[in-house]
Amino acid sequence: MRKYLLIGVSAFVLGAGTMAYLSPIAEANIPPKTKTYKLLELFGDVLGTVEDQYVAEVDDKKLIEAALDGMLTSLDPHSGYLSPDSFEDMQDTTRGEYGGLGIEVTSEDGVVKVISPMDGTPASRAGIQAGDYITAVNGQSVLGLTVTEAVKQMRGVAGEPVTLTIAREKTDPFDVKLVREVIKPKAAIARMEGDYGYVRLPGFNEKATDALVAAINDLKTKNPKMKGLVFDLRNNPGGLLDQAVGVADVFLDGGEVVSQRGRDPRNIQRYNARPGDLLNGLPVVVLINQGSASAAEIVAGALQDRHRAELVGLTSFGKGSVQTVIPLRGGADGAVKLTTAKYFTPSGRSIQKTGIAPDLEVAQTRDQAQDIANRVWFSEASFKNALNADEGKARQGVHVPAEAPPAAFDDKKDDFQLQRALAVLKAGSVSATPKLPKPAAKIAEITAKAAAAAGKSPPTEIK
Repeated sequence: MRKYLLIGVSAFVLGAGTMAYLSPIAEANIPPKTKTYKLLELFGDVLGTVEDQYVAEVDDKKLIEAALDGMLTSLDPHSGYLSPDSFEDMQDTTRGEYGGLGIEVTSEDGVVKVISPMDGTPASRAGIQAGDYITAVNGQSVLGLTVTEAVKQMRGVAGEPVTLTIAREKTDPFDVKLVREVIKPKAAIARMEGDYGYVRLPGFNEKATDALVAAINDLKTKNPKMKGLVFDLRNNPGGLLDQAVGVADVFLDGGEVVSQRGRDPRNIQRYNARPGDLLNGLPVVVLINQGSASAAEIVAGALQDRHRAELVGLTSFGKGSVQTVIPLRGGADGAVKLTTAKYFTPSGRSIQKTGIAPDLEVAQTRDQAQDIANRVWFSEASFKNALNADEGKARQGVHVPAEAPPAAFDDKKDDFQLQRALAVLKAGSVSATPKLPKPAAKIAEITAKAAAAAGKSPPTEIK
């Protein structure tokens, strides 16, 4: 059975035999399938050479699985091969219960990089941050390993300790000691903020829609005069497509949520909401940031396009592709996770690489505002082999964000983005919300203007 996902990490190749030399003219006349078979023979020839001449004995199974992974990850960052064990782990993850540390990770140039820590897990409590690099597990380097291999080292029996070596911008590498737990990500976190409800959704596993409905119904029952809702999708790395549609359906009274389009542009699959808005039209503000990815972007984009909610925060990650998990021999040989389509918001936007831009851009801290003005943040566009954005579109580069906390604001105790979201709800819209002074120009902005005046391109730093 195929299951559609919107998260991504690994990749693979196959074959056997020998390859004969062919002249360019003769090769040009060979049917494409024959060329493929010859290349598979080349693979077998290389495998045989490794078996015979490598300095130590090799495990053919591991070699072939790594080759399969390499083939698929060469296509894009989110395609990959899942071994039988990895396929089982993925199923545990989407069911919303598994053993580990609670970190969503990907691979960037052979290094494991944190997309986001999950709420209420050992990783979040230990202060691991989005954008951190994990370079070693229990003192053993994970550099060059696939994400699947690195994750296998991080997972283990609940209650056992594990030490991660973290490399972070502007700091020396340091160790973080954690204790593995059975990870049961909270599907929804709800509370009241004065007259307004607040619901945070950390991910889109199989329980997401039901948990969101339960959280909103509980808020409505206990607070019948609730005036609106802040829906927090910050650092939400995504998950299942059907759950993204289900979550958007909670807020929409029918109509399109998202469409997906494969290789054939005529092959369009549309997903619609059912009639009935659980909040009966109460105003909604959605919080997003650079860690909001895939399914979170589908929901944010749908609510923005359908004018059901306004968005506050920072431009989202920019993952606009759909992965299909295809079991091999019913999962006995693992599965292929393959990018099969791009998704589009109801207005026809593909946000691949570019992300969803908020209606009100707000940095969470003054340091974050400084970073945005001085460096390009880690996003889908950071991957060398990411699928292209729509022609002519590009992600916004270094710039001074529209708003940031004033000097007197204590961003260690209070949530500035949440405060601004509540201000939008109270004012009735982003346009009616009194704006704060734009942060002072940072060094990068001044340098960029000077370079532009001189006709030169300013240097940029990739985060």
